[in-house]
Amino acid sequence: MAYTTCKGNVFHILGLLCLLLLIQKNNATEFKVGDPKGWTVPDNTSSKNHLNDWAERNRFQKGDSLVFDYDASQDSVVQVTKEGYEKCNAENPLEKFNGGHTVFNISQYGAHYYFISGNRDHCQKNEKMEVRVLADRSTNATASPPSPGSSDMVPAPTPSSEESPPAGTVDINPTPPPTGPPPNSASSMFVSFFGSMGAFFASSLILAI
Repeated sequence: MAYTTCKGNVFHILGLLCLLLLIQKNNATEFKVGDPKGWTVPDNTSSKNHLNDWAERNRFQKGDSLVFDYDASQDSVVQVTKEGYEKCNAENPLEKFNGGHTVFNISQYGAHYYFISGNRDHCQKNEKMEVRVLADRSTNATASPPSPGSSDMVPAPTPSSEESPPAGTVDINPTPPPTGPPPNSASSMFVSFFGSMGAFFASSLILAI
C-alpha cells in the first residue's frame, strides 16, 4: 500500500513538472534576428547598425530564442566577449555557428550577449549585435523610498542633553529604611531574657521525661 502511494506521488510530481515546462515553453518567443533584413551586412556602412536597432526595439527574456538566417557559404555567427565584439575578434569564440540557420537559446536573466559575423570584413561593416536580456523582476523588487512630506517618513529622534543609561541595565530601587522609632536597649534585653528562660524550661521538661 505504501509503495503504491509513493509511486502515485512520484507520477503526480512528474506531471506537475511537465506542466510547468509546457507553460514556460508556451510563454517563450522566437525572434528572427534583424527581421526583415536578417543577419546581413548593413546596406550603408555609414548608417547606424540595423542589427542593434532591431535588438533595442525588442524585449528579450530567459527562455526566448534568437533565430539567425544567413548564407552559410559566406557568413557565420560567432558569440564573443564584449572585447571581441568591439574589436571584431573571433579568434577565441564562446560559441560558433555556421549552418545557415542558427537558433540561440537565451538561458540567463539580465545577461548581455555579443554576436559578430565570422567574416571579419562583414563585422567591420557592422554585422554584429549586442543583446540585453531583461532581469528577473522577482529578485530585483525593492521598496521605493518614501517621498518628501509622506506620512510614512519617521522623524529622527531629537538629541537629549542627558545621557541614556546603557542598554541592558535595570535601575534597582534600594529598600527604604523602617520609618518607626528604633527599639530601645531595655526592651531588647527584656525580650532576650524571657527567650532564654523559655528555652531553659523547655529543655528541663524534656530531660525530666
